[in-house]
Amino acid sequence: MQDTPHSATVVVGIDVGGTKTHLRAYAEDTLVADHVRTSSGWRPHDPVTAAGWLATLVAGALPKGVRPSALAVGGHACETPRQCDQIRTALQLHFDTPASVVGDAELLVPAAGLDKGVGLVAGTGSVAVGRLADGTPVQVGGWGAVLGDEGGSAGLVRESARAVWAAHDRGEEPDALARGLVDAFGVDEVPALGAALEGATDISAEWGRHAPVVFAAAEAGSALARAVIAEGGRSLAALVARLAARGVAVDDVVVAGSTVLAQPVLYDAFTSALAERVPGARAQPLQLPPVEGAVTIARSLG
Repeated sequence: MQDTPHSATVVVGIDVGGTKTHLRAYAEDTLVADHVRTSSGWRPHDPVTAAGWLATLVAGALPKGVRPSALAVGGHACETPRQCDQIRTALQLHFDTPASVVGDAELLVPAAGLDKGVGLVAGTGSVAVGRLADGTPVQVGGWGAVLGDEGGSAGLVRESARAVWAAHDRGEEPDALARGLVDAFGVDEVPALGAALEGATDISAEWGRHAPVVFAAAEAGSALARAVIAEGGRSLAALVARLAARGVAVDDVVVAGSTVLAQPVLYDAFTSALAERVPGARAQPLQLPPVEGAVTIARSLG
């Protein structure tokens, strides 16, 4: 990174994820800031607080005296255009400059260098986004670990618990998946898993961190675990199918997320199901950090 003249045109992109936030700023093609911090304090449902948090982040990351000429943010849990626009309006009170605020999954398509397509995330949760021909954003999924997020790590753990409970009700002996979940949640037997799951204070995080148990059980031969993973892949493909049914261009599907990209068995289950549900759709793992999508959006504002 190089020093930046105060008169330089600087574009800023920010990816606010559920766990960490990544900011990059460029003066033309020169990287002048590359800053990663936790997302602690991000409050997307409070536009004024969210804008203040972003303004503080920008001020601390840019070289002294430098202000952005354009700013784009992809925000975790920024779930509707109205909510994102409220944050953008509040943000422009801090910076008299063009700004854009979108959901963080919307960064994937521009980060891949594409003009249109689907952004699919399967990390702790799962969500898919795209845009209609007139630019209207469409989001499907992302309903949280209790009701949705199929194919994300928390959803896989939830469905694994349901599978081992059903096996228990059928009188089957605990398999590798059941034993793994019992150990992971620190309980003595399968029936006790219910209280352990319900007792989580941060459900998505606490359920999701046990997802490696599901994949280890599948590798150890658990038919239950393999079925859960296969269904997770089908659920992710179903998100793309829903977008297609609503008129979103789905030729290109850019995939990101710590779960689906780290677990080839889930990625393969997704791509196999995608080929069946949406023939012609091309899945590709995201190669660049999502923040580059925010930078691309910021450049387009000038």
